[in-house]
Amino acid sequence: MIRVGMGYDVHKLVEGRDLWLGGIKIDHSLGLLGHSDADVLIHAICDALLGAANMRDIGYHFPDTADSTLDIDSKILLKKTVELIATKGYHVGNIDATVCAERPKLNPHVPAMKACLAEVIGTDEDNISIKATTTEKLGFTGREEGISAYAVCLIEK
Repeated sequence: MIRVGMGYDVHKLVEGRDLWLGGIKIDHSLGLLGHSDADVLIHAICDALLGAANMRDIGYHFPDTADSTLDIDSKILLKKTVELIATKGYHVGNIDATVCAERPKLNPHVPAMKACLAEVIGTDEDNISIKATTTEKLGFTGREEGISAYAVCLIEK
């Protein structure tokens, strides 16, 4: 059996925070604001996986009001998400994700993000596609107020 899921996340860019995307720290003057490390790419992937398994969303399993998730590394959330879908007999088939950001340029970081995510998930890097785009200076992303990410996944039983 195969199932497909879709995820989306957005976080505000602020001063005084590190920028974490795809499980890696990226040098930038701004970081993403959130209860956890605010890794929008991982959060979108978690939502896609949970949605595919019909297991609600990341906020349901890892609430932003819980002390246990305060400043948590999102790689831990991804690992726990993979374990959650496994309780229903699923494993990751593939993931296709897009990060929307004006700056910094993300394409040079894609190989490191893919390697990191593949290791956390326990899959081959070829099963993970990450793309980066801008919004041509339009909207909150274009004004560099935040970064968003979209992810779709296929899970298999």
